[in-house]
Amino acid sequence: QVQLVESGGGLVQAGGSLRLSCAASGRTFSNYVMGWFRQAPGKEREFVSRITWSSGRTYYADSVKDRFTISRDNANNTVYLQMNSLKPEDTAVYYCAVGYVTTGNPNQYKYWGQGTQVTVSS
Repeated sequence: QVQLVESGGGLVQAGGSLRLSCAASGRTFSNYVMGWFRQAPGKEREFVSRITWSSGRTYYADSVKDRFTISRDNANNTVYLQMNSLKPEDTAVYYCAVGYVTTGNPNQYKYWGQGTQVTVSS
């Protein structure tokens, strides 16, 4: 059974940084894509970033490009999202997810974590 556990969320002032972690277990993830999504109150879940586990290739939403960095730790089956220069509009619940294809469509991701709240104050 696949389990994804996010951590690292919290309250930070605008301009600050946070690093989210997603610990994955239950299978070998070398053939998968790991994604980060976020959902603000009253809004749809939106794609943030993804990384192909085997190649390490990354992709970012325009809204976070040059501010966020996704990375992986193969030995610990953990994916990270380093978030710098945070803005109030980054406030949301952040989710990690596992999928089979390189896409930003959340419907293509099969397994999801429980989410971690990120709040950026102005």
